[in-house]
Amino acid sequence: MVSKTDDIPASVPNCNVNTVDVVGETPDRKESSKSPHKDPCGHSVDTVVMNGGGAHNPSEEESKQDGAGDTDGGEDSNEQEVIVIQDTGFTVKIQAPGTEPFDLQVSPQEMVQEIHQVLMDREDTCHRTCFSLQLDSNVLDNFAELKSIEGLQEGSLLKVVEEPYTVREARIHVRHIRDLLKGLDPSDAYNGVDCNSLSFLSVFTDGDLGDSGKRKKKGSQLEQIDCTPPEHILPGSKERPLLPLQPQNKDWKPMQCLKVLTMSGWNPPPGNRKMHGDLMYLYMVTVEERHISITASTRGFYLNQSTTYTFNPKPANPSFLSHSLVELLSQISPAFKKNFTALQKKRVQRHPFERIATPFQVYSWTAPQVDHTMDCVRAEDAYTSRLGYEEHIPGQTRDWNEELQTTRELARKNLPDRLLRERAIFKVHSDFAAAATRGSMAVIDGNVMAINPGEETRMQMFIWNNIFFSLGFDVRDHYRELGGDAAAHAAPTNDLNGVRAYGAVDVEGLYTLGTVVVDYRGYRVTAQSIIPGILEREQEQSVIYGSIDFGKTVVSHGKYLELLERTSRPLKVQRHNVLNEKDESMELCSSVECKGIIGNDGRHYILDLLRTFPPDLNFLPVEGEELSPESVREGFPRQHRHRLACLRQELIEAFVEHRYLLFMKMAALQLMQQKANKESKLATLTENSSPGAAVPALPSTETPDASAESSETSTETLTDANSDAVQTETTSTSDAPQPAATEATTTEAAPKTEPMTETDSSATTTTNASQATPIEDNVVPTVTTNGSLVPFATAIQNGECESPLEDPKSREVVLNACKAVGSISNTSFDIRFNPDIFSPGVRFPEDSADDIQKQKQLLKDAGAFMVSCQIPSLVKDCLDHSALPMDGATLTEALHQRGINVRYLGNVLAFVDQTPAKAQLEHFYRIGISELITRCAKHIFKTYLQGVELSALSAAVSHFLNCFLSSFDAVAHLPADELVSRRKNRKRRNRVPGGGDNTAWASLTPSELWKNIVSEAQSYYHFTLHCENADQVVEKYGLQKITLLREISIKAGIQILIKEYNFDSRHKPAFTEEDILNIFPVVKHVNPKASDAFHFFQSGQAKVQQGYLKEGCELINEALNLFNNVYGAMHVEICACLRLLARLNYIMGDHHEALSNQQKAVLMSERVLGVEHPNTIQEYMHLALYCFANGQLSTALKLLYRARYLMLMVCGEDHPEMALLDSNIGLVLHGVMEYDLSLRFLENALAINTKYHGPRSLKVALSHHLVARVYESKAEFRSALQQEKEGYTIYKNQVGEAHEKTKESSEYLKYLTQQAVALQRTMNEIYKNGSNASIMPLKFTAPSMASVLEQLNIINGIIFIPLSQKDLENLKAEVQRRQQLQESGKSVEDLTVDGPLELEDKIPMDVNVD
Repeated sequence: MVSKTDDIPASVPNCNVNTVDVVGETPDRKESSKSPHKDPCGHSVDTVVMNGGGAHNPSEEESKQDGAGDTDGGEDSNEQEVIVIQDTGFTVKIQAPGTEPFDLQVSPQEMVQEIHQVLMDREDTCHRTCFSLQLDSNVLDNFAELKSIEGLQEGSLLKVVEEPYTVREARIHVRHIRDLLKGLDPSDAYNGVDCNSLSFLSVFTDGDLGDSGKRKKKGSQLEQIDCTPPEHILPGSKERPLLPLQPQNKDWKPMQCLKVLTMSGWNPPPGNRKMHGDLMYLYMVTVEERHISITASTRGFYLNQSTTYTFNPKPANPSFLSHSLVELLSQISPAFKKNFTALQKKRVQRHPFERIATPFQVYSWTAPQVDHTMDCVRAEDAYTSRLGYEEHIPGQTRDWNEELQTTRELARKNLPDRLLRERAIFKVHSDFAAAATRGSMAVIDGNVMAINPGEETRMQMFIWNNIFFSLGFDVRDHYRELGGDAAAHAAPTNDLNGVRAYGAVDVEGLYTLGTVVVDYRGYRVTAQSIIPGILEREQEQSVIYGSIDFGKTVVSHGKYLELLERTSRPLKVQRHNVLNEKDESMELCSSVECKGIIGNDGRHYILDLLRTFPPDLNFLPVEGEELSPESVREGFPRQHRHRLACLRQELIEAFVEHRYLLFMKMAALQLMQQKANKESKLATLTENSSPGAAVPALPSTETPDASAESSETSTETLTDANSDAVQTETTSTSDAPQPAATEATTTEAAPKTEPMTETDSSATTTTNASQATPIEDNVVPTVTTNGSLVPFATAIQNGECESPLEDPKSREVVLNACKAVGSISNTSFDIRFNPDIFSPGVRFPEDSADDIQKQKQLLKDAGAFMVSCQIPSLVKDCLDHSALPMDGATLTEALHQRGINVRYLGNVLAFVDQTPAKAQLEHFYRIGISELITRCAKHIFKTYLQGVELSALSAAVSHFLNCFLSSFDAVAHLPADELVSRRKNRKRRNRVPGGGDNTAWASLTPSELWKNIVSEAQSYYHFTLHCENADQVVEKYGLQKITLLREISIKAGIQILIKEYNFDSRHKPAFTEEDILNIFPVVKHVNPKASDAFHFFQSGQAKVQQGYLKEGCELINEALNLFNNVYGAMHVEICACLRLLARLNYIMGDHHEALSNQQKAVLMSERVLGVEHPNTIQEYMHLALYCFANGQLSTALKLLYRARYLMLMVCGEDHPEMALLDSNIGLVLHGVMEYDLSLRFLENALAINTKYHGPRSLKVALSHHLVARVYESKAEFRSALQQEKEGYTIYKNQVGEAHEKTKESSEYLKYLTQQAVALQRTMNEIYKNGSNASIMPLKFTAPSMASVLEQLNIINGIIFIPLSQKDLENLKAEVQRRQQLQESGKSVEDLTVDGPLELEDKIPMDVNVD
């Protein structure tokens, strides 16, 4: 059932949706859809994760979950087979004019149009765009699915028939030919257009991955490898060149086919020529310098007799009439024919992932000097706002709001529906982000007319292409009380986070605006889709919910309350009352700023979601409010730039989870005490402890919906706690977040008809989980708790209920526990926040005073939780290397995952500073300092740029970079005006926003800039930097200038020329204005998710970690299909999927498949994240391992060297990850007998491991052993002994004498000692007897590839466990028993086998699945 995705061109979406389709339609589907976690194919996610049994396909799981017996299973399997037969692809023959017929594999769900796309990409048919496909002389409809076409079957012949052109078709043709001519040209990727991006993998693999790699003879390979790395890659090298970042790809040497291809100045054809069929005129210059004029007519393209200055549209003689431009040009220009063919050959050989467009634009911060060529299509695109039109139909703007909202309204009942819906949502979002980015740049560049042109520039608003743009300034003192411009700058990102949160909850009937925030040239632009009708009315009239003046006047609305109530639990927002201007109490279920507007389309929109999450009191000093002692100890509350500082959603989730554990512990403890007092009660309680008996007796008082959800929170929390407390559990921590993911989908109100199933599942989840809690709590003996806690927990899940717990004592227990943790309900655990607390201007009714007090306390506790739990836990994770940030982006990600805002960076660094193990956190501290400095520089750069006029932009940027990084005491040279004229100081009439004194930027000096950076660090991050210039920073904190340059360029959107920069010259500045190539926008937008695919992926991960590799592999393959269905071929999540698949293939012994999947993962990471993103570096390392396992040693080395170079660029040599990389390089070099080189890398790895893992760590012991092995190969036995002894001592102290590792080490020591003695004897013999000594031959062993590979596996966290014959027999018997049981229809879940089911001589286990 698992369908694989091969390299299908992007245009052919992989349509294996229907494989899963049936599962949704089986008879027992009715019940399963009501189970609390709505999930793919109706099987509950929890079941998949918690059972750990090997359910092979969703249908099987489903029948189990619904308690249906074997009969259902039987029906299932029959239907399953039926659909599989229907779904198998079939082959059709295609006959195109002038080519041999060829076979094409198609699937029944594909549309005819997808065959068109394939033909336009194929080497021999790529030049055709205007054709139809015909079956038995019937034209096929482009948008029909293949299965709906009568008579189309295996072996049918489809004819490609040329169709007459229209103007639109002619334009498409010219554009397509232009794209083919540019097929290998990277300039679009450098310029960041059309979702092109760079990839350099093929430079290092020379195309020898996969099949061609097999052809090389393994034996002869050793001699021909040149293993010497470039100087700058060797350990200890201080050089950090920039040029190798973008190695020259030899395919990019442009093969010129045409000199010029442009629209002729004679367009459009005059009326009389139109009636002869002329559509448009083209002008070309061939490589042979022949100038020609071409007519595009309805019949095709031909030469006409026009010249540059005379119009003569008559056909030339001969006219070379051809249906395609390529055929025409091939007849006229021999060079075109030759080069075009060669170019297409090369284009088709490239991996599809190198050319497919990415969903969102990725920009490169460096680029070579690219020649600017003449390009009519590009020129045309620049002057028509093509984006947002259906390609090539100007005049038809897209109604973004309508598209965004209708995709949300699509059906989502079963899997195929949801896939279709998610694909549509994702596609519209990526198009909208692209259009919004383009519009924002046009606005800042001054190319869009404002809708209020009379106002000053910073107050202007714009509409372009049905998108509304506003600038991030405080217009009309709107934010005066909240911090003015600083607040206006922060509000858009807060709003975007709100849009993201409500979008994820996805409540039917509640709509948010498409929102994109763009930072460009120092300005922040917010782009939003437009609510229908909002421009025709005043805001006061349209807002029917919320407040337009921060709470002075407030209105409420029943329908909005109902819709928002559904988001209240997942977003933890409390319903509350506020007073309006007439002192009337108004009920809200969001912050007051959140406005509700009903559009002319009748939809309920919410906007201004900037306070979706509660305020962060650590950065919001309030008079008369005392923070908790933990916060005060850290110097909070602190003054912040603005009063919009909010807690992150991740923090809220973590805080609630933490409180839930506390709640369970307190309740359990109190119950224990009661139990001690009343032994007699114990009996009654234990009788009811079996979940089956206790549960059905509990009629639920809370709505089932709520109960299901609270059960989710509980499982989530407890699984987490459980995995921390009891490491022996095999289940991975990756299951813990799962319920959180499902929570979003459930909120739509799980049907209320079947409380039975709800209660049932909620109880069982609790049972499994609740037993885990007390383990963490040492006071409570587990046995007794099992009796008492289970029914108690169920009681919580279902609200208060008639059960043995109805007695007042246990009620009191729950009440006390609720009070203690600040729950808003007294009968069950439920924490929500009131986002309006401490909002200036918001007043609350008298009667809610207690509640408000509670809420204030909760907020203080949340602030304290951030300081006392989250920041220390981040540092702890960095200490034990479960978090390994490498650059600013990954550091920010690590902070955000734990709910820590970047404004806490100073605190985090201060905390690291006080940690006793500071030396082991040096890498983290260094990355933190570099992030802090570059962020401060970015803040300054933003205001600096606003004062620069366009013509001086490159000079101003280069001057800023000089002040920031160059050792030269930079003096700005004002650019000599290229257009010197006498009337120089005529005022420009149309000023760009904020163009003040245009040369103020030139007066910045390095010392002034660094003073500003230091004061910014103090005022924004409350961190004291001790440095006055770049050189001091480098010296004091051990930073690299190249790293700082990369960070500031990425953050500020600067693109610089790729060349070697001399930062340390005291005589000339490092940068000149010629070095600044471009300024890019930095874009923030919502990333819609593929929820079903994600659940499959997580279930797969969980299976793998329990050791069920086959099942895990199937689930992950399924996830890959679904991801491809939603995102297309390119996406970060697909990248993670491919990486995990490759690792599984490798572990299961399919090295070739591993190589192919990992190659895709590397390409995708380069394209989607960037060529030097830390993720890409790791993908390169994995690929190198699989190359080595496939016997491609030189490729493996090249990849490892590339990874090391990138890592040096990104974070320098001193980083724990470098130890792993160097161990890999050292081992491969050892394998190819480059011993001296190998030692340099391994000894560096040893030094880094010792530093970061401590001298007693097992990693260090392994490092010693690896170094010893190289010394042994060099016959330097004394050094080898010394190294191995170090390792042996560590093993002995850490794991004891009896441990296998210690024994291995001691064996190896004996062997080395014998060798050393033998060598000594031989030497003595030589000294004694001179040349006629009888010398014993010594064993010098070149390491076998197998032993090197074994060590590589170990350091990369893959261990193969060898099994004895007896183990294998037992395992086989066990597997057979399971199979028989499965055939007889019993559930496999009841039998648990410890240990994975993989029948090989060695059973592989994955130690760390990503």
